[in-house]
Amino acid sequence: MNYYLQVLMVIGINIILAVSLNLVSGFTGQLSLGHATFMGIGAYTATLLALKLHVPFLIAIIIGAVTAAFFGFIIGVPTLRLRGDYLAIATLGFGEIMRNILLNLKITGGPMGLRGIPKVTNIYIVAAAVILVIFSLNRIMNSRVGKAFIAIREDELAAEAMGINTTNFKILAFAIGAFYAGIAGGLFAFLFRYINPNNFGFMKSIEILCMVVLGGMGNTAGAILGAAMLTILPEFLRSVSPVISQYRMVFYGLLLVVMMIVRPQGLLSDTSFSFLKSSMFRRMRPGKIARREGNESDAS
Repeated sequence: MNYYLQVLMVIGINIILAVSLNLVSGFTGQLSLGHATFMGIGAYTATLLALKLHVPFLIAIIIGAVTAAFFGFIIGVPTLRLRGDYLAIATLGFGEIMRNILLNLKITGGPMGLRGIPKVTNIYIVAAAVILVIFSLNRIMNSRVGKAFIAIREDELAAEAMGINTTNFKILAFAIGAFYAGIAGGLFAFLFRYINPNNFGFMKSIEILCMVVLGGMGNTAGAILGAAMLTILPEFLRSVSPVISQYRMVFYGLLLVVMMIVRPQGLLSDTSFSFLKSSMFRRMRPGKIARREGNESDAS
């Protein structure tokens, strides 16, 4: 039972990571290859506050998330004027810089990491965090800010022509995504009781990106499904048979390749399960459009 509960908690943490990256890459269209770095910043900040200053769990998690958001803002200012592959390379470089800093600082434990972290994270805390993150993301995407994010993704030049400050909104998306990732990092640290810089390296960022791509870019429900599938799948392959267990990562990679060939747009990209799409359809009913056009004609 403890094993299954731990798998469920890891699924919840990965859901937070996937939906937070989906905000940056899926909704805003900015490819980031350093998302795990913000997870690590949140994890290390919350852990150091708890171990060194005996800060309560919840406050440590929040401060860790705010610190991750601050670094998201700091890296966003100089790099988010870049686009496409250049932005991806810049975020990758930032991730490697932070990993090497964590490896060489004495306070972070260097390559040995930090041990003796109290185990506070439980299934109820993770479930509450997942619900709050998804709810807040849904509210953001249904606001004018969310519409600006989507406009930037669809056509950045057109968004600028319409008066949207694309740089500021991209920085905001990066900071919000980093904040959510910081929450996931804190929960991760207080679940496994041990962290080291390799937990938050380049491969972790690629894993999170795979969750978003598998589920469907720009779809919250897709990111949730992708996170759940790519968390459960390695565990399932581990238990099938000794041969598959030994080569489970080969099968795992093969399944991803087949999925990208069969359905490259993702599992749920064309469905109506997206919170954003369903809300937009509710708001754009024909009756409302007709009334809006009538009011505009009367005003003119």
